[in-house]
Amino acid sequence: MSALTDLTKRLRPGQVYRRKDLARWSTSVDRHLRQLVDTGRLEKVSGGLYLAPRKTRFGNAPATEERLVESFLGDDRFLLVSPNAFNSLGVGTTQLHNEPVVYNRKRHGRYKLDGRTYDFRMRTAVPAQLSQEVLLVDLLHNLGRLPEDSRDVLPRALNRARKMDKKRLARAVREFGSVRAQRLLEPVLHSAAA
Repeated sequence: MSALTDLTKRLRPGQVYRRKDLARWSTSVDRHLRQLVDTGRLEKVSGGLYLAPRKTRFGNAPATEERLVESFLGDDRFLLVSPNAFNSLGVGTTQLHNEPVVYNRKRHGRYKLDGRTYDFRMRTAVPAQLSQEVLLVDLLHNLGRLPEDSRDVLPRALNRARKMDKKRLARAVREFGSVRAQRLLEPVLHSAAA
């Protein structure tokens, strides 16, 4: 069995691979990658990142954002946040945003993956999942980046914070909050402790 055939058999539809991960199964990884891309067995989604397409009746399905980001980072410790999620807090944000934010421990900057731009932001701590409390802390951290007037959004956000579970909110601030978010939420958390 040839090295290319062996490599092809290891590919799973819908999976995203890093070049260095595929190199362990190939004697000439760059040549084999070129051949697999030319035959449609792989699609290049970014520098050093390849997708084994999953065929549907509508054509090839794109990789899930989570798989794409995890392969790009080489790490599963990240939090993928769509700024559209702020709208679910009911604090007056209504804009639709097209650039997901990826909080992680490895990369910072804007990167294009599979035709879509992601805003990677490094943080020392990254929550395992997105909760309403983490989302509110993130909104307060990004208040200046929102297209809405922060003077309208801030009072609503603080009012929403007063209705949240204070222990969970305090943990979100402690583990994920910026100095700005901590400062803004301090009166809310202090009044809960009193």
